[in-house]
Amino acid sequence: MTIQLPLVNGALRTYEPRTEPLALTPGTPFTSRTVFSAAHVVADPFADTTPDSPAAVDWDATLAFRRHLWSHGLGVAEAMDTAQRGMGLDWAGAAELIRRSAAEAHSVGGRIACGVGTDQITGGTLAEIRAAYEEQLAVVEEAGAQAILMASRALAATARGPEDYLEIYGHLLRQAADPVVLHWLGPMFDPALEGYWGSSDLDAATDTFLEVISAHPDKVDGIKVSLLDAQREIDLRRRLPQGVRCYTGDDFNYPELIAGDEQGFSHALLGIFDPLGPLAAEAVRVLDTGDTPGFRALLDPTVELSRHLFQAPTRFYKTGVVFLAWLAGHQSHFTMVGGLQSARSLPHFARAYELADGLGLFPDPKLAEERMKNLLSLYGVNQ
Repeated sequence: MTIQLPLVNGALRTYEPRTEPLALTPGTPFTSRTVFSAAHVVADPFADTTPDSPAAVDWDATLAFRRHLWSHGLGVAEAMDTAQRGMGLDWAGAAELIRRSAAEAHSVGGRIACGVGTDQITGGTLAEIRAAYEEQLAVVEEAGAQAILMASRALAATARGPEDYLEIYGHLLRQAADPVVLHWLGPMFDPALEGYWGSSDLDAATDTFLEVISAHPDKVDGIKVSLLDAQREIDLRRRLPQGVRCYTGDDFNYPELIAGDEQGFSHALLGIFDPLGPLAAEAVRVLDTGDTPGFRALLDPTVELSRHLFQAPTRFYKTGVVFLAWLAGHQSHFTMVGGLQSARSLPHFARAYELADGLGLFPDPKLAEERMKNLLSLYGVNQ
């Protein structure tokens, strides 16, 4: 069987799908790295909503996908910025997601960390921004999840300089019940975060970031860096206080960063580990044995797919993630909160399908092929 896939120039090319998936089965937890997947939310396709209305979530399918990730040993990073916040899910929806996912994690023994931000407000004074952070931190801690202090659009707009970041983050770290993960999200993911940590000069911003950590090392489990700059991440992780982990958020360079070098390595908190979950888990278990070449042999071939999904505008990567979840049979439809299934083009979807199929990511290649053909027919491409 073959399928006709559209190219960017409007032409069609013949592709022959693989017939067998990779043989990947659930396994034991990892020993050498801590790995989180920023999991997507499954929309309710039957809800009568608009892109501007509160998101309607299919909770059964959403929690089932998290159980899938936990079964392979991955942790779940929940209610994250680019995965959900500011991209279709408001704070009320995120709070419900946190409570439901944390309860599910506790019931199955899964690891979970949840984003803490300020998206219930669009701006305000430093006191109002701090209060917004505190409200969300309380929800996460009451749910029994680890907190991830995310970058705040409101703080980026209000802060006068590094001192305001030091004040806000210092206050939050002092009152956090347990060590948190600090998340530095670059403007390629969210343009509203340009100049975070008080400067558009990344060297100066890094110094402020490290000053926050060094003042409260006992309250910082680790940092998540999403700047898509491998060398900058390596330089930063080498400057971290002992015991503070670096969780890579670099969806372009993750194999080399997780593998590490003679001076250290990165753990992971990645959006690409949503579609790559079972394969990524298998790779990390190989790394647990000390077999770095085997780890790279499994994970390096996935980078082309990741770079494709995360191409500019990077913030729309999750459209491809949900598309692949539909093809893989994790959900019955390709509908997204906020109508974001329309955020990528047909040639983009065609290439994502081809790359994912080539990696053996679809448990049922025939189902993926049929669903891809259905999508093509909606666009007028008849097989």
